[in-house]
Amino acid sequence: MPKPYPEEFRRDVVAVARKREAPLEQIAKDFGISETCLKNWLRKADIEDGTRPGLTRDESDELREARKRIRLLEQEAEVMRRAVAYLSRDVNPLPFSKSETTRFRPLNWTPRHDYVNLSHNDQFCDVTEVDRR
Repeated sequence: MPKPYPEEFRRDVVAVARKREAPLEQIAKDFGISETCLKNWLRKADIEDGTRPGLTRDESDELREARKRIRLLEQEAEVMRRAVAYLSRDVNPLPFSKSETTRFRPLNWTPRHDYVNLSHNDQFCDVTEVDRR
């Protein structure tokens, strides 16, 4: 990619082009740039001056930074969701029902009576000395 032209050079070329003393094609040729490049500079200058709708350079930079921050926050939220799911797997080991598997459970979740985890039942029976049948 070619090196960008200095800002001062761009301003001078745009100022000459806005005087309309010569066609854009001739001005571009005199300054050694393409006509498309000159049109792009004029369009950006009009946006910066407020004569044409669009995002100014400052607004564009601010929007870019905001999107970058949003991406970072979304990544952080995903890490937190995964951490909660990982750390809560031992706290609530049973799903809502046998067929339904869910990623998260509400805080007020209680086990259903129709589904009993036998490993917990055996431990309960051992502690309370109740017959396993």
